[in-house]
Amino acid sequence: MEYGFDNRKRTFFLRWSTFMLGLMVMAFGIAMMIRAELGGAPWDVLHLGLTMQFGLTVGTWSIIMGAIVLGVSALLTKIWPKLGAFLNMLFLGIFIDLCLWMISTPVNSYLQYLMLGIGIILIGYGIGIYIAPRCGAGPRDSLMLALQERTGWKVQYVRGTMEVIVLTVGWLMGGKVFIGTVLFCFGIGSVVGITMPQCQKLFDFIMKRGNVDENINEGSIRTYHHDGIG
Repeated sequence: MEYGFDNRKRTFFLRWSTFMLGLMVMAFGIAMMIRAELGGAPWDVLHLGLTMQFGLTVGTWSIIMGAIVLGVSALLTKIWPKLGAFLNMLFLGIFIDLCLWMISTPVNSYLQYLMLGIGIILIGYGIGIYIAPRCGAGPRDSLMLALQERTGWKVQYVRGTMEVIVLTVGWLMGGKVFIGTVLFCFGIGSVVGITMPQCQKLFDFIMKRGNVDENINEGSIRTYHHDGIG
């Protein structure tokens, strides 16, 4: 009984700490793309446009738009969003502002392109890491799934339409659209296709290994294991 309780606490900690780590990595990648000043991802173009028009920070607009998107998703599905969606909405915006404060734009154009490339890769790994523990989809993914269910369209069509609308609105408000935007739109799918299986496999291995090490009935008996005293 005591083992089961300890294992549940460990599982809870690993899942949510991995989730938060993924948000941090993704936020760092987003901030690198923005600071590279070569064009951002569609949603970040929107957040930048809103910042230019109405003030507030990029991270604050990420939180505001995330809340709106979650509300629309809840209305469409008649289902209250999961905890992971709320935490994604809140902490991603906070981490974005923190990372933007830490990072500055390189003076060398080659370094800007390097920063852009690293940013896209980090976003891909951030997505893979935060999805691996299955703590819930983010606000934008929740809306995508809700619209897909309502319209019957394929996921890629729903997501593509969302991105085009968001990108257009952000561009009209002054958000920067450039080579980075194009690379992200056409490249992030391939990057995530690589990072998600890697992150999922690593997370599942860590969880399984931990369970084997902690459960004497599954793992090998250790000579230094005597009633929990090493």
